[in-house]
Amino acid sequence: MGNRLTQIATRTGDAGTTGLGNNQRVSKNSLRVHAMGEVDELNSNIGVLLCEDMPQDVRDVMIDIQHQLFNLGGELSIPGFELLKEEAVQALDMALETYNAKLPKLEEFILPAGTRGASLAHVCRTVARRAERAVVALGNEEAIGDAPRQYLNRLSDLMFVLARVLNRLDGGDDVYWKSARMQRTEAKD
Repeated sequence: MGNRLTQIATRTGDAGTTGLGNNQRVSKNSLRVHAMGEVDELNSNIGVLLCEDMPQDVRDVMIDIQHQLFNLGGELSIPGFELLKEEAVQALDMALETYNAKLPKLEEFILPAGTRGASLAHVCRTVARRAERAVVALGNEEAIGDAPRQYLNRLSDLMFVLARVLNRLDGGDDVYWKSARMQRTEAKD
């Protein structure tokens, strides 16, 4: 997987290229580098979310996600290499099932708001969607496996669910969108 970094400021990227894990140089504006950057940004946002109070089981899931996103970044950095496994997608499916089962059914759209932790989870959700779009764009141009796209798709769903979980800490709730339909219903009451 390439050489470990011993020096950060190498100046090799000054001309607008960067090195991939296979020592190939590509434009910093390539689809692959965009996808790698989106995944890195997502992982960094999850690091910020982990600064918040949360149940230990949620924290454990988030830490595993950070490791899997690092695997995904590694896979993206080496064309043709597979590092993110199907089991990682399955783990997200299981977490989705576990946490969603504890939540009330949604009857209205919710706003990306509430507690600071929930709001940060929503930021992670939107960055995961952007990373997914970048991976899809890369996959339209180069051969990549299914797991990276599937993982990011499930992760954005899980971040939505975990935002709802985090909003319920200490008796909180989601922040509901006040749609015209909802306002009419409230007016009738």
